[in-house]
Amino acid sequence: MYRGEQYEWRRARRRVGWAGGMILTLVVLVVLIRLGYAYRWTGFGQYKVNGEVQPFKTLWDWLDLLIVPIVLAIGGYLFTRTERQASETAAARRSQDTALQAYLDQMGQLLLDKDQPLRVATADSEVRTLARARTLTVLASLGGNRKVRVLQFLYEAGLITRGDSVVALIDADLKWADLRRAKLSKTDLCAVNLYLADLRWADLRGANLRRAIVSEVDLRVANLSEADLRGVNLRGSDLRYADLSGVQGVTEEYLKLQARSLEGTTMPNGQKCEDWLKDKERRGEENSGPS
Repeated sequence: MYRGEQYEWRRARRRVGWAGGMILTLVVLVVLIRLGYAYRWTGFGQYKVNGEVQPFKTLWDWLDLLIVPIVLAIGGYLFTRTERQASETAAARRSQDTALQAYLDQMGQLLLDKDQPLRVATADSEVRTLARARTLTVLASLGGNRKVRVLQFLYEAGLITRGDSVVALIDADLKWADLRRAKLSKTDLCAVNLYLADLRWADLRGANLRRAIVSEVDLRVANLSEADLRGVNLRGSDLRYADLSGVQGVTEEYLKLQARSLEGTTMPNGQKCEDWLKDKERRGEENSGPS
């Protein structure tokens, strides 16, 4: 069972346990209320005092009796749940930090290996295969704000340079990655999954993004000039004020159909989106005019 499936299973089991506990509590309350009215000594049924009939206890009487323990019980439950969630979050952070540090240590050893250093290993070598496997594994296990540390390490180590990539990132899991202001110019990001990533102000000049999933991505003010976008999926991405001048593989028409917003965007032909739309409208009017 994958980690995501285990997490969903635990959440479902907690929901079932909480629902079962609520049902059991209600059953116990109903039983207690019925017992309260069935026995005189409880003081909740109708009875006589000095010849005067005392009425049954009302709903408000029951609430007045039970509201304090109920509030205390709910407060205790919420406090316990908050503490548990905080503990689980802290444990997850420690686990991710440990996994990230272990990855960096392992990659450092591969880079500094005297017999077969990673940087000069052949394309079909076992060391490259191992480095790729470790990279894809750690990226899948890290949260969005830690994925950038892996990418920056690979970038600064010269391992994902476009045209000379040592660690192939094909199918790498970069979903929800926090890559704001990341310096990734001329990198090889072919076929990576950047769904819902944050790439505001990112430097992706000349990057290879062929067949990448870049849907629902925040690319505001990102620099994608001269990037290779052939086969890229940009559906729903925010490209406001992004620089797409000279990109390969996408047209102005495609961007207009796919992007969520193109306000202030520099289009592949070098024009601002607004100017391109005006020219397009003018050409349409000229073509539809009298011959």
